Formats: sequence, structure tokens, C-alpha cells
Amino acid sequence: METETRHFAKINGYSNEMKEQPNPVHQPKTGMRARTNKAPQPDSAPVLVNRHHPWTESAEDTDSRLAPASAFPDIRALDSNIRLDRTCLQRLDALLDAVGGKNGIVVVSGYRDLAEQTEIYYSSLRENGAAYTAKFVALPGCSEHHTGLAVDVGSVAGGLDFIAPEFPDHGVCGAFKAKAAEFGFVQRYKAHKEHLTGISCEPWHFRYVGAPHAAIMEERDLCLEEYVEILRQERAKAGHGEASYGN
Repeated sequence: METETRHFAKINGYSNEMKEQPNPVHQPKTGMRARTNKAPQPDSAPVLVNRHHPWTESAEDTDSRLAPASAFPDIRALDSNIRLDRTCLQRLDALLDAVGGKNGIVVVSGYRDLAEQTEIYYSSLRENGAAYTAKFVALPGCSEHHTGLAVDVGSVAGGLDFIAPEFPDHGVCGAFKAKAAEFGFVQRYKAHKEHLTGISCEPWHFRYVGAPHAAIMEERDLCLEEYVEILRQERAKAGHGEASYGN
């Protein structure tokens, strides 16, 4: 049985086995501590975005990665202009196919630029108050939606509130949650991780991190804040420097 360090090393993308595989994604440079989130590479090193780690990729670079949800006609979207990272969108399409969810699940929100997140944030402040907004709406510049790797989904049978759509644990939504990790997605904000994420439980918000990472995060019940720290520590132990994975 491989050691835990070796196990994480393989997932982290720097074991010989991983390097020999075709891999179009960027590998973090060794011996350097990146302080920005410029290159989202979910299959190599999940990018952490929160109030302490704002998103800094240029709008041009982000835009070059995005594709409209309408590129997959069978995906139901609340707005025809919703876009996601291409790989994220492809895996979402496959996940929805796998659970038979294309008639029962709606994509409510995907990529948001700074202007849209700012509008949502201050609109929520006016309509819902500061306490609610702090729980469910990320600060402009600190939202995972800026990456194009985060998607909010809702049940067709439930209320499709833009900020907090219904996404229950049963039926096709439950099936989506059960198979999400297999397709590279994790529920980003869980109730028992609020003290780490700074966001209240959001059963509708899924983040694409890639299947190898998602499997470990689910198996060990880790939120992204915990997981990227483990990867950083394991990378340092293996003598590859302290890459911060987008921190």
C-alpha cells in the first residue's frame, strides 16, 4: 500500500507516473511561492478563491477559457448567457447525462465578472441585509464564480432563486450530489465547514476541481481550504518547494 505522502504526491501532479500521462495543464513551478491565482488548473492544483485569496486572473485570460452553456443544447440554463470553463462545462454535461438530470436540473449561475458580482453583492445588501449577504454572497473579487469553475444548480421542481436555489438531497438532485465527485465536482460550502470557508451551507454550489482531487476531498471530508493546505505540505515534504496553489 502506498504511503499517504506518495498518494498525495501522485494526485498533486509531480510523480513520474502522472508526468508520463498526457497533461495539457500547467504544473506549479518548484521553489517558488506564487501569490496570485493566475492560472486555474483544476486537474493539477485546485485554485483556492475566498476572501483571503482573491481572484486575479485577467479578464482576457478568463474569457479565453469560457464557453456558453448553450453549446450543450440539452443543458437547461436559467439564462442563455451563462458561461463556464470549457472543461467544467463538458464534465457537467457528462454528470447530468449520468444521472438523467437534464430535465430536472437547471444551471442557475456560472461565470461572473467583477461588475456582475459587485451588482449582486450590493443588491443583496439592499434586499436581504448585511447578515444574509455575508453568509451567502462572496465579496466582489473573492467569488469562485470569477473562475468559471463554479456552478450553481437548482431543481426544476423547486424555487429557482438566483442566490439560493433549491437543491434537495433526494431524487435527481440527490443522484447528482452522489456522483458529483466521480465527474470532478465537490459541494464547495458545507455546514460543518463554515468556520473554514466563511460561507454558509450552499447545497446548490459545486466547484470543479478534477476527479482525482474530488475523490480525495469527498473520501476525507475536506473542504478546499483544508485540501490545498495538505497539498502544500505534501509538496514541501517531497522537496518541491512551497507552491501555494493559487493562494
